[in-house]
Amino acid sequence: MTDTSPLPIEDLPSALQPGARLLGLDVGTKTVGLALTDVTRTVATPYKTLRRTKFTADAKEIAEIAEKEGVGGLVIGLPLNLDGSEGPRAQSTRAFARNLAAHVPIPMTFWDERLSTAAVERHLIEADASRKRRAEVIDRMAAAYILQGALDRLRGLANS
Repeated sequence: MTDTSPLPIEDLPSALQPGARLLGLDVGTKTVGLALTDVTRTVATPYKTLRRTKFTADAKEIAEIAEKEGVGGLVIGLPLNLDGSEGPRAQSTRAFARNLAAHVPIPMTFWDERLSTAAVERHLIEADASRKRRAEVIDRMAAAYILQGALDRLRGLANS
């Protein structure tokens, strides 16, 4: 059995196959927003919003997406408190990741998602998106925001 515990972001690139995409997850209580990178891991694009049901069904759907899209790693948004501490939502996200590792045995890392949803919501309001439209896209756009932050960090590491 391979170790599927989350890696520090700095160790993720060495665990990936060339051309493998990353799947970003914004884990909420009712939905999981998903975003996908291109094969060069340069751009994150909103992909889909999963309505959460039973964990096993959710994990199976994520595993199927990972297989279909050539995903080699997961970037899971970790909802830290503003002071950097971990509250109940962060603990719940860590538990989700731990359980997901049994169903999707690929490398994963956490990315600090503080204020990601608020930033995306502000952007959508500025773009004059209706409340209904914002509700439809917010989770997958937040996942893309999280994933893009991780990609930018990885690019910074590669250039240093």
